[in-house]
Amino acid sequence: MLRAAASDAGRAYKQQLLDLLDIRAGQTALDVGCGPGTDLPALAERVGDGGMVIGVDRDPAMLARARERTGGLQRVEIREGDAHALPVEPGTVDRAKADRVLMHVAEPADVLVQLHRATRPGARIGLVEPDWDTLIVDAEDLGTSRAFTRFITAEVVRNATIGRSLARLAEQVGFRVETVLGTTPVLQDFAEADHTLGLGRNMQNAIDDGHIDRDRGRRWFDGLSRGPFYASFTLVSVICTR
Repeated sequence: MLRAAASDAGRAYKQQLLDLLDIRAGQTALDVGCGPGTDLPALAERVGDGGMVIGVDRDPAMLARARERTGGLQRVEIREGDAHALPVEPGTVDRAKADRVLMHVAEPADVLVQLHRATRPGARIGLVEPDWDTLIVDAEDLGTSRAFTRFITAEVVRNATIGRSLARLAEQVGFRVETVLGTTPVLQDFAEADHTLGLGRNMQNAIDDGHIDRDRGRRWFDGLSRGPFYASFTLVSVICTR
């Protein structure tokens, strides 16, 4: 499910997030859960030679890819660490982002506390998360589409509805929420949707776990593949200040 917002259908929000963060030359920018470092070069370009970009992730494979991607960038540091215990000195970060990270962590509020600790007064923080309860897949069998979404939210994604809670959680840990935006990535290509949403894989898991009838689930999936296809979900972006 993490790939969905990184597809062609969801990529535009990244540019919007960077613009809203208003990153300035000379600042320190933190990317929590940086993964393979996709966003680190763009952050480095904005902070310039006098700034610093810190990418944090706990997956060694992702860290290796991030280091490879940013090998020629002098002002980028890749650090291994957990979002619940950020390897960053308190009060040293001017801009921070966590993009589709909180839906996977054990305690989203604790991660936000870590972000509050790491950032300076006046810092800007960008948070982006999907709300998988809003996932809709067009099919003649509407009941099975709804059952598929329920399976995703209940069994597949740890914090499946974190998107709707971002602003509330941010305020609870002491941030001031400035902007809340909803983006709706639309997928109309079945193969792309199957890849990014895991339609076939997750349907098979739902069948195997007894959440959806086998014949009904297979008919639903086969019908999707014949098209035309439509699926969408809501991606929530929150910009807040320290």
